[in-house]
Amino acid sequence: MPPVSKEQLPRHIAIIMDGNRRWARARFLPRLEGHRQGVKAVRRTIEACLDMGVPALTLYTFSSENWNRPPEEVNALMTLLAMHLRREMDELIIEGVRFRALGRIAELPGNIRDLVAEMEEKTRHNDKLHFNIALNYGARQEIVDAVRLVVAKTRAGDITDPAQVDEAFFSQCLTTAGQADPDLLIRTSGEQRISNFLLWQLAYTELVFLPIHWPEFDREHLSRAILEFSRRERRFGASQ
Repeated sequence: MPPVSKEQLPRHIAIIMDGNRRWARARFLPRLEGHRQGVKAVRRTIEACLDMGVPALTLYTFSSENWNRPPEEVNALMTLLAMHLRREMDELIIEGVRFRALGRIAELPGNIRDLVAEMEEKTRHNDKLHFNIALNYGARQEIVDAVRLVVAKTRAGDITDPAQVDEAFFSQCLTTAGQADPDLLIRTSGEQRISNFLLWQLAYTELVFLPIHWPEFDREHLSRAILEFSRRERRFGASQ
């Protein structure tokens, strides 16, 4: 596969990690095994982004709609998430990765909240890769929360003129404040939708849909998606 120059790399890659359960079902395995294998794909992706020099990676880990899954699956996912965060903490510190969680973290179980806070604190000075995971996240919720923040700032007197609230201001009220919007979105499993993920931030993002399940995702798939991205002409709404 032809190499992609540093200038052609996306600054920020977002991934909807879809297909864990379907991968397991196709192999007559428990659902949880699909999620376990999905965790391995996360590790491969972090390593690949570090090696390639991708500055930022955001993974859609647990949506606000995922609470509607069977309680035993949700409990298993929370247990697996806690185990994964503990295992990853030291590795991320050594690798120079900065960790952030996006979403309504306050609504998560206490042990998850504590782990998230610890990881964010211990990695906050790292800068080799900005690694975000969307937990209890929904883009519509995020936009509503941003509007509530604008209202609160108005009541506090920080906003005195509606003209202060422009796109740049509003972006700083989102959970991704301070980060570049994704240049590339990858979704696995063949589904072609964005499923309430980063609706504001994906306005001009290039979309790549892969016909594989997330546990199968590896460096080669990431490289192919980046190569596809590098071949596209991005116009950002401008005419030809």
